[in-house]
Amino acid sequence: MKSSKKSTWTVLVIAVLVVSMAAYYCYLVSRDRTAVEEQNLTTVQKVLVRDLEKDYPPSPREVIRYYNEVMKCFYNEDCSAEEIEALAHQARLLYDAELVENNPWDTYIAGLTLEIMQYKEQNRRISSASVASSVDVEEFSADGYDFARIRCGYSITTGKTTESTVEVYLLRKDEKKHWKIYGWDLAENVYVD
Repeated sequence: MKSSKKSTWTVLVIAVLVVSMAAYYCYLVSRDRTAVEEQNLTTVQKVLVRDLEKDYPPSPREVIRYYNEVMKCFYNEDCSAEEIEALAHQARLLYDAELVENNPWDTYIAGLTLEIMQYKEQNRRISSASVASSVDVEEFSADGYDFARIRCGYSITTGKTTESTVEVYLLRKDEKKHWKIYGWDLAENVYVD
């Protein structure tokens, strides 16, 4: 009787080990497939795959970093009209509600498409974007809202020449505590007390 119980336990332990190894193998194969799929994505697809509803950037700096990824896709990649629209939707998810309201979709997409076309005709590219460090983000309150101001330097290449520009972004925290782009301007046009 004891050997029968011992045999049953042995078979049960072996069965659990086999099932565990099979499950682990399936996990590894699935993980490798996902990694390969991610490697095969284009730059535009990598930017578009981010679900901003579930994975919104946590800080003003990260909002601008992701926004720059979108901008580089607009101006550096050969995007289809559908990809430009999808990227524009992503960009607008980073915008403050007032900025979106002041830029109706039809006007926004027409202006953006024209600007992208002009960039391409002039052989211009954003060669680099450098967002200020987190310690250089200026946060303040005004009119009952939380704001953040952050600088970003850009290098724009036109053929063989490169020019640099610095923009200052103003972000406002929304009701979900997400930092949204309220506006931006060239640094030389921004005066801060």
